[in-house]
Amino acid sequence: MKTLQTLVIGAGQAGLATGWHLARRQVDFLILEAGAHPGGAWRHYYDSLELFSPARYSALPGRRFPGAPEHYPGRDEVVAYLDDYARHFRLPVRTGARVLHLTREAHGFVAETACGERYRAHTMVVATGTFAQPFMPEFDGQHTFAGRLLHSAAYQNPASFAGQRVVVVGSANSAVQIAVELAEVAEVTLASRTPVRFFPQRLLGLDFHFWVKWTGLEKTRWLKDQGTPVLDSGHYRRALANGRVVQRSLFTRFTTTGVVWPDGREDQCDAVIFATGFRPFVGFLEGLGVLDAHQHLAQRNGIARNIPGLFFVGFPRQRNFASATLRGVGEDAAFILPHVLQHLHAAAGYGSDAETRGVIS
Repeated sequence: MKTLQTLVIGAGQAGLATGWHLARRQVDFLILEAGAHPGGAWRHYYDSLELFSPARYSALPGRRFPGAPEHYPGRDEVVAYLDDYARHFRLPVRTGARVLHLTREAHGFVAETACGERYRAHTMVVATGTFAQPFMPEFDGQHTFAGRLLHSAAYQNPASFAGQRVVVVGSANSAVQIAVELAEVAEVTLASRTPVRFFPQRLLGLDFHFWVKWTGLEKTRWLKDQGTPVLDSGHYRRALANGRVVQRSLFTRFTTTGVVWPDGREDQCDAVIFATGFRPFVGFLEGLGVLDAHQHLAQRNGIARNIPGLFFVGFPRQRNFASATLRGVGEDAAFILPHVLQHLHAAAGYGSDAETRGVIS
């Protein structure tokens, strides 16, 4: 069994940013990634996904996002950037290593992977985020529906929906973007519990994220992914306003051929796509006492409560609105770093302060 000073679980944006900070301080660490490549869930998003933050606000620590600072990168650009990031900084990523169990022992933790490997580490950073575990609500009759049911995580492009009647569930950015894209080839209804709210992508010539940063809102927990308005240049608002996408309150139940709306009307449909968000991917933490009944993490600012040596990076509103974003994970990783080093200094066999102090700029 290999023993390390720090083990990072997940090689998405949070795990890579954490790796950058650990490498700068010369910590002996390894990043375990369930997939075949670094980058986490980004490879699996739909083809046309475009960031709602420009390149200047979409970089990890130590390496700018390529291209014009004000352009909005697409999915493939983000995947290429994360691949390049891991390669450029020579981050130690072990792919194909899905963690099944994490147990606590006297001097740290032991992680067991699906391929039978076991790793011991004095400190553990969980950086799996939420985007690997899609959330789909349950409705009456859902299991009798003969059409196609899927989460937005399984949606790739409109090709297989041509000529169909599709209901998209949700009111946030992804739901609206998918619904408008599908409307080019299908009959689309956007169903949501709350009305869609829009906010200009650019205000006075400056991107929304400039204003969030300038006002200090990104340093708070007031905003959240599913509660923020849809950022829009006008394209999506027009598509909904002119009826290309029909908006309705969320249906109440399924039938074998469609859905029933709150007014009792029944409509047939061929597919329902749930753009209803994600939940933390932390099942391997069961038994550690760090999860409550709702699978919420018992942590503050990325530091586990009552479990010394356990840390988190990349979870929504972990420290603020930006915590689960490309631009936010670096600061959150920097925040936990002194706590990681402090725990390592106290761990048996870690070495002297002079050996572990390293350099960072």
